[in-house]
Amino acid sequence: MQNTFYKRRCRDNFISDFMLISGGNVRIGIIGIGAVGGYYGALLVKNGLDIHFLLNSDFEHVRDNGLLIESKDGDFVLEKVNAYFCSRDMPKCDVIIVALKTTHNDLLKSILPDVIKKNGIIVMLQNGLNIEKDISEIIPSATIIGGLCFLCSNKVGPGHIRHLDYGSIRLGEYKKNVFETGMSNELQLIADTFSNAGVPIHLAGNLGKARWEKLVWNMGFNGPTVILNATTDLIMKNESSCAMVKEIMLEVIQGARVCGYDITDDFSDIMLNATKQMVDYSPSMKLDYNAGRPLEIENIYWRPIREAEMQGYSMEKSTIIAYQLDFMDRANRKNI
Repeated sequence: MQNTFYKRRCRDNFISDFMLISGGNVRIGIIGIGAVGGYYGALLVKNGLDIHFLLNSDFEHVRDNGLLIESKDGDFVLEKVNAYFCSRDMPKCDVIIVALKTTHNDLLKSILPDVIKKNGIIVMLQNGLNIEKDISEIIPSATIIGGLCFLCSNKVGPGHIRHLDYGSIRLGEYKKNVFETGMSNELQLIADTFSNAGVPIHLAGNLGKARWEKLVWNMGFNGPTVILNATTDLIMKNESSCAMVKEIMLEVIQGARVCGYDITDDFSDIMLNATKQMVDYSPSMKLDYNAGRPLEIENIYWRPIREAEMQGYSMEKSTIIAYQLDFMDRANRKNI
């Protein structure tokens, strides 16, 4: 697994470099203030950066009361944040961080042109496959960076985020040739953005491979926690469910290999061992199901299934999981 740990640079050097590309003060916008956007956005504000939040249901609460972060690393409150309800009211930003659930990505066609500066940087902190390609078709001039969050965090109320464990981000730059490797100045600058705020950063030389590696965990645990109505610790404690998850992971790894990404079978053991060290945790898909929200089945399951199928490999176990999730999702939202 190609994975370079990124050490933070001097904050003054970081700001100077960013001002060179932005032509002035650095302005960062965050779309989606849930467990991911709320947590990382608050850390960036705490580090003194100019952060602007685009919100929906929490707008009035966050505008009037700020953000509350409960964290294993220490609780804190941001009493005043730059909050906007409409993208047209938000200033154009040098960097846009997208932390929406992918079920809302259809909104980005109207939002992004309002909020991103010409030749800006878009960072996609989302799960799933090929989401950067979608964004490149909306804003072709932008540098697009994918971010894979290894974060146990929940939104527990309006403007209230609870950070339970982990917190690192793995960053890689989107390239039209998905097998192309390399690290640009823009990628280094985004790494600095998070690193200077105390976020552990790892750089991926190839974003496509990194996305498939994250899918090994997401496809292994997101669906089963919904179908079995279980947290990750319960799955890991049961021999049968743990064996099922490992088989799904091995199938995803084979799907990655037929698509051209060299991931070895022992990567499944790395993911399982990491999960054993987690606190009791409900993945985002389980929380969405419990709350009656749409599930991210398309980007986390169907897209990789179709990618592998185009290469002649049928991900049969993952397909069964995806069909079950489709049924449960529709029934849960009374859309059946």
